[in-house]
Amino acid sequence: MIRRLIGCLFLFLIVAALVQCARRGSPTGGPKDLDPPILVKAEPPNMTIEFKAKRIRLYFDEYITLKDIQEQLIVSPPLKYTPEISPQGGASKFVEIKIKDTLRENTTYTLNFGQSIVDHNEGNPSSFLNYVFSTGTYIDSLSVSGVVKDAFKRKADEFLSVMLYEIDTAYNDSTIFKKAPNYITNTLDSTVIFTLNNLKAGNYKIFALKDAAKNNIFDQNADKIAFLQDTVSLPTDSTYLLSLFKEIQNYSIQVPSFEARNKISFGYYGLEDDFRVEPLTQLPDSVRYKFLKHREKDTLNFWFTPTELDSIVFLAINDKLSLIDTFTVKKRKVGIDSLQLNPNQSGGLDFNKDFSISLNTPISKIDSTKFKMIDKDSINVSFNVMIDSIENEIDFDFEKEPNQNYNLSLLPGAVVDFFEETNDTINYNLSTNSLADYGNLRLNIQVDTAAYPLVVQLTDQQGALKQEIYATKPKVIEFNNIEPSKYFLRVIFDVNGNKIWDTGSILKSLQPERVSHYPDTLEIRANWEVEETFIIND
Repeated sequence: MIRRLIGCLFLFLIVAALVQCARRGSPTGGPKDLDPPILVKAEPPNMTIEFKAKRIRLYFDEYITLKDIQEQLIVSPPLKYTPEISPQGGASKFVEIKIKDTLRENTTYTLNFGQSIVDHNEGNPSSFLNYVFSTGTYIDSLSVSGVVKDAFKRKADEFLSVMLYEIDTAYNDSTIFKKAPNYITNTLDSTVIFTLNNLKAGNYKIFALKDAAKNNIFDQNADKIAFLQDTVSLPTDSTYLLSLFKEIQNYSIQVPSFEARNKISFGYYGLEDDFRVEPLTQLPDSVRYKFLKHREKDTLNFWFTPTELDSIVFLAINDKLSLIDTFTVKKRKVGIDSLQLNPNQSGGLDFNKDFSISLNTPISKIDSTKFKMIDKDSINVSFNVMIDSIENEIDFDFEKEPNQNYNLSLLPGAVVDFFEETNDTINYNLSTNSLADYGNLRLNIQVDTAAYPLVVQLTDQQGALKQEIYATKPKVIEFNNIEPSKYFLRVIFDVNGNKIWDTGSILKSLQPERVSHYPDTLEIRANWEVEETFIIND
């Protein structure tokens, strides 16, 4: 029996030892592959001159796949027809590019693959692989580089095209609207730095474009653009800074929409002051009407008392451009827009923001005797109430006290709209927090006094405006009663003194107003006072 137990124990120890040995010897898979694919051969060879091929093959040292090739591949100068590229969706040890265009004579071409060629197993990109060839007898070797920034936002968009147009007899101010550039590159998604390589000597205009249609020409309605006013003369050692902006769109007016039995809407592009709309149809004396711009959209609303007319003819007149458009709006079965009141704040009140009530229909008048406000002790609160006819809202001005509750009541008939509709009884319950729940910021701006006036803006981390102060001369900027969070600061150099940021214009050769961003994130805490200095040298 004892002998049998000893034998079993001996067998158990042998099995355990074998298992441990097996574990020690088990493969771990080895280190992760971090190496990108390496180009080992090209047909025709890279840097080929007197290029006449219609097909290019690039061979790699491992299996690769293509990732976002249509987004990443930049061909300079641009081709009219998109090359056919394979493999699509499968693994291969080569990439094949079939050229469908007739190539220009004596021209150096660059194919920049960005990070579109990745190894099949780990996805490591062969970053910024270039294939260069020339249809002439030599390869152009000049270059130009720079940086693209957004003219207003902290961060520029991704995948920006940077374009060079040769200044020759065919070039004019409208070329960028009609013709692809002579050379092009892309900032891709990882950097705002650009370099255009393999350029020939000459004089050029340089642009950056957020090209929505990816057609290498500027569409004012869809694209952001940046331009340099000076000529770029190659060769050069200069580095260029381009500021990207969205132009105010050129004037155009859309076909009006019969949206309600008492409203016709005219959508438009451009500025509201550039045009006017007038009814050409002789309206009955019983019909009253009013034009009012929508507070949030580029839309002009024609409000009118309902009529039995089957259609109304309108003229849209732009005196600056000497344009007149005629529109016939036919009646259709739709509902009617009735009076609605919408407060801009509900519940908690913002110490830095006035309380207001907007209307969806045009406001006509108010009866201040039918507004009443009391605090939490049922004591009447003094306030002023007024009509903002531009924003189509009612503004309330009163002193907000911390840790206070307010009840604002509107009796029937307090508000009367254009259609003689009035409100029912409405109550708004509002409150304020303690001042200790907020933080304050004191900002010292060090900048040349000639830079004033300035618009100083406190924004959230998404860039939404939270507070704004206008400064016509040097002073300490104080943002008070800020909700605890993280914020950014931007300073607008208000050259024309209109208290807003003005964008640029290509045809007017006008750059956007300059904006400087405080480099760090500002953390505001409850019951804290923060003091910062912003030194602006640029």
